Amino acid sequence: MPLSGFPELLPAQRGAELAVIDHLRSVFELHGFASIETRVVEPLDQLVKGGEIDKEIYVLRRLQADDEASDSGLGMHYDLTVPFARYVLENAGKLEFPFRRYQIQKAWRGERPQEGRFREFTQADIDVVGKDVLPFHYDVEVARVMAAALVALPLPPLSMQVNNRKIIEGFLRGIGAPDRSAAMRVIDKLDKVSATAVAALLVSEAGMDEAQAHRCLELAAIRTSDTSFVDKVHALGVEHELLDAGLDELAAVIGGCAASMSEGFRVEANLRIARGLDYYTGTVFEIFMTGYEFLKSVGAGGRYDALARDGATTYPGVGISFGVSRTLVPLFQRGSLTGSRAVPSAVLVALADEQSRPASDAVAEQLRARGIATEVAAEPQKYGRQIRYADRRGIPFVWFPAGDGSGDEVKDIRSGDQVPADVASWQPPAADLRPRVVSAALPEEQDP
Repeated sequence: MPLSGFPELLPAQRGAELAVIDHLRSVFELHGFASIETRVVEPLDQLVKGGEIDKEIYVLRRLQADDEASDSGLGMHYDLTVPFARYVLENAGKLEFPFRRYQIQKAWRGERPQEGRFREFTQADIDVVGKDVLPFHYDVEVARVMAAALVALPLPPLSMQVNNRKIIEGFLRGIGAPDRSAAMRVIDKLDKVSATAVAALLVSEAGMDEAQAHRCLELAAIRTSDTSFVDKVHALGVEHELLDAGLDELAAVIGGCAASMSEGFRVEANLRIARGLDYYTGTVFEIFMTGYEFLKSVGAGGRYDALARDGATTYPGVGISFGVSRTLVPLFQRGSLTGSRAVPSAVLVALADEQSRPASDAVAEQLRARGIATEVAAEPQKYGRQIRYADRRGIPFVWFPAGDGSGDEVKDIRSGDQVPADVASWQPPAADLRPRVVSAALPEEQDP
């Protein structure tokens, strides 16, 4: 019986997910990011500090536990950033800073399930954390690394929208906004409610007058794919040193990512991006997928200067999270994306009869020893049926062991080509070695 919010994947879909995860890992490691995994549970008081709604946290408790049980006060992590902050504090003496980390792991959030929003989901995070100081150039680096990871995936076009909280904060100070924290929370709702409704909320919840609310909407309307946003903001006539600092930093990120842009991936300055979590202090990111705007963002992150600290030392960081489940599962459900085959096998070794099973097993073992995923036919049916069996499972090659001293042959069942083959040296094309991602929008199999 399916449980709402807890997606399960068919084998081909799982193969596609693993291909995406392997690609992300490869890119992250190429840029020097080390893999970690944190525990599933955290103390509730630590989870609540992350700024999330308490009712979305799954509390861990043994079924028969009483009120004094030692497992009370624990909750399952709803993202990977808060556990990472705790991990840094506990292991600071064993880490080298700046510390580049990536983490691909499940998280749990008790929100209302809907398309793209799940109660159990996989995220892929990258962060760079420093000790007391983290130079700004790491903001540019994490954006570039995530862009490099995503640009090669066979997904609908992606857009990384970037802003800087210093711009919003400086602008609000410049116009004399009475409650800047409330104003930021309201501005962050622009992708959910109309500009008119946001203006009304800025007045009713953030204490602004109508003129101040209008100016906020003017700022939030600025969006460019280059650094021309700087002049557009200056044209609004608001001045504050924090605003200028934010503009300089955002211009550096946009300029630094210019080389990463392509037809399927773009980076834009979008001054309505605010991010609702309180711990963001500078650069903020949100990633959107064209044609799937109803999902809202499929990735997000930013700079946090004081999320991790122990009283004597502060560990500032910057990072981006990509929603693996949030992105892939809706594409699977709509038939837009799947895996190239339902099994990892690249080769099916044919079986002439039961007496020849040891010989077929020996061929399979030799292929496996060289890293070629192989299985042996289940039973000695006619070769035509064995080929159809391989075709149904998506296995591209069928191997025919020599039965009369003539030598082995291998058949590519897609083209029909059948050629002599030496089990000690034959190699399938690299594209066929492992399952790959297949996009309906891009009919050719894609190797991320």
